[in-house]
Amino acid sequence: MKRTLPGLLAALLVSTAAPAFANDSVKALQADAKQWGQQLGNYAGQRYSELNAINKDNVGKMQVAWTFSTGVLRGHEGSPLVVGDIMYVHTPFPNMVYALNLADEGKIMWRYVPEQNADVIGVMCCDTVYRGLAFADDTIYLHQADTKLVALDAKTGAEKWSVVNGDPAKGETNTATVTVVNDKVIVGISGGEYGVRGHLTAYSTKDGSLVWRAYSTGPDDEMLVDPDKTMVLGKPIGKDSSLNSWEGDQWQIGGGTTWGWTTYDPETNLIYYGTGNPSTWNPSQRPGDNKWSMTIMARDADTGMAAWFYQKTPHDEWDFDGVNENILADIEIDGQMRKVLVNFDRNGFAYTLDRVTGELLVAEKFDPQVNWATHVEMDKNSDQYGRPQVVAEYSTAQNGEDTNTTGICPAALGSKDQQPAAFSPKTNLFYVPTNHVCMDYEPFRVSYAAGQPYVGATLSMFPAPNSHGGMGNFIAWDAAKGEIKWSLPEQFSVWSGALATAGDIVFYGTLEGYLKAVDSETGKELYRFKTPSGIIGNVFTYEHGGKQYVGVLSGIGGWAGIGLAAGLTNPNDGLGAVGGYAALSDYTALGGQLTVFKLPD
Repeated sequence: MKRTLPGLLAALLVSTAAPAFANDSVKALQADAKQWGQQLGNYAGQRYSELNAINKDNVGKMQVAWTFSTGVLRGHEGSPLVVGDIMYVHTPFPNMVYALNLADEGKIMWRYVPEQNADVIGVMCCDTVYRGLAFADDTIYLHQADTKLVALDAKTGAEKWSVVNGDPAKGETNTATVTVVNDKVIVGISGGEYGVRGHLTAYSTKDGSLVWRAYSTGPDDEMLVDPDKTMVLGKPIGKDSSLNSWEGDQWQIGGGTTWGWTTYDPETNLIYYGTGNPSTWNPSQRPGDNKWSMTIMARDADTGMAAWFYQKTPHDEWDFDGVNENILADIEIDGQMRKVLVNFDRNGFAYTLDRVTGELLVAEKFDPQVNWATHVEMDKNSDQYGRPQVVAEYSTAQNGEDTNTTGICPAALGSKDQQPAAFSPKTNLFYVPTNHVCMDYEPFRVSYAAGQPYVGATLSMFPAPNSHGGMGNFIAWDAAKGEIKWSLPEQFSVWSGALATAGDIVFYGTLEGYLKAVDSETGKELYRFKTPSGIIGNVFTYEHGGKQYVGVLSGIGGWAGIGLAAGLTNPNDGLGAVGGYAALSDYTALGGQLTVFKLPD
C-alpha cells in the first residue's frame, strides 16, 4: 500500500509513542556500571564492566567477602543480578529464586520456590542447569525448566502472571534466560535431542499474552520470513527455503531449538540469536541443508520478521549446535569502522558479520585443532560462498550409518558451548572460554516418538591429540583479523562465562573450581582462588557501599560435568561426555555456592 507523507509521519509517531518501559529500564540499568542488571552485561552481550577499582595492579590482593549457599546441587550456570541494594540469585532445577538485601548483610528478603513436576529432569538433555533471571520495570522474569514463564514482583516475589511456553511431555524444556526488549519478553525453547521444532517467542511484559512466534523450520509464514526481503549472504532467501531443504515433513521434528542467548541492537531494533542442531544426530535420515537449523537469525524485535539469516553448518553431521551468543561491537576492519556481530560457534569457527546486513566479513578457526572442515569459502562468486568445506575423512554422512568416524575435532560440545565470551572496548579483543576436545562419532537409525530421545548417534570424547594434553584454552581473539592474540591452556574445558573490566583484567572460572584473573593485554595470570565446586557459572561484578565486588556461582555440572552432577559412570553416557571428563572427580565435587570477592578494607 502506498503511503502519503502525512501517513508516513503518522505511522512514525505511532511507532515512537509505543510503550517501551521495559526497554528504558533495562537501558538505564546497563548504563550504570555499579549494577549488574543483565546476564550478558548489556544488550550487546559484551560482558564488560567500566568498574576499575579492582584492577591489574591490585587484583592479586583480592579476598573472599562473603558466600551464600543456594541449597541445590548440580550445575550452576548464569549469574545473579544486582539491582540497587538487592541481589537476585537463581538455582538449577527446581529453579528457586532468592532476593538478598545487600544493605542488611545479605538477608533473604524473599524466596520463590516453583512447583514443578520432577519428571522434567528426565527430558533435560545435559543437566538441570538454568542460565539466569532477567529484570525490567521492577519485575523479575523466571523461565522454569518445565517452560513456565513467570513474572515476579522484584520487591516482594509475588507472582504477577505466568504463561506456559512448551510441553515437557513432548521433550520441550528450558535452560536459557530470557531477554526483555521494549514491552516484550523474548523466550526460546530446548529439546533438540527429542525432535522438538525450535521457535523463538515474544510475550507481552504486561500480561504474558503471546505477541509473535517465529519457528526455525517450516513454511515461510510460520518462520516469519519474507521470501523477497529476508536476506542470506546478500541475496533474498526465496520462497519455501526451509521446506525445500528437508525430505518430506522431517522439518516438523527438525530441531533448530533456541536455548542460547539473545542480544539486541536498539539502533536497528534487531534481535540476534542462534538455532541449534537438526534432529536427528544421524545425518543420513535427513538429506539436505536442513534450513534453518544451525543459523544466526536477525529479527525485528517488535514483529519477529526476519531481516537476515546465516547458516553456519548446513546439514550438520556432528551436533554442532549454533546457539552461542552473538556479541555486538563496533570495530575497525580494513581501515573502516563496521557495526559487527561476532559469533564463536560450536563448530570451531569464529564469524564476524555486519550486524545490519548479515554480510560475512571474517570466518576463521579459533582452535587450531579443528579438522572437520578446511575453511569457510569467502569467494562471493563461488557457489560455495559462506559454506564450510567438509573433509571427507571426518564426514559422518559420507562415512555412513553404523560407521564409527574417529578423531573428529571438535567434539559435539564444540570448541565453545554456551559459556559466553567477553569483549573489551579498551583492547578491542574478545576473551573466549573454549573446549579443546575431539570425538569418535557413530550414527545409527532411530525412530521418532514424542517425548522420547531422538538422538541417533553414539559418541566418545577425549583431549585434542598432539597438543598440550588438556581439554581447554582461554583465548584472546582479534575479530577483525580472525587471529588468536594469546592462549592459556587449561586441564579441563573452560565452561565459565568470561568478564572483562576497565581495570585491564579478565575473569573466568575453571571446572576444577578456580576463579582466575588475567591481564587483558598479555594473558598473564594475576590471581586465582579455588571455590568449593567446579565453576560453570558466569563471572559478574558490581559496586555497593563504595566498594567493587566480583562474584561467581560454583556448582559442577552442565554437559561437561554431567557425570558428576547425575552420578553417571558409563563412559558413553551424557552423550559421550562422562568418559571424556571422568578425571573431574579427582579435583572437585558437587556444590551450589555463590562466592563474592573484594579488596581488603
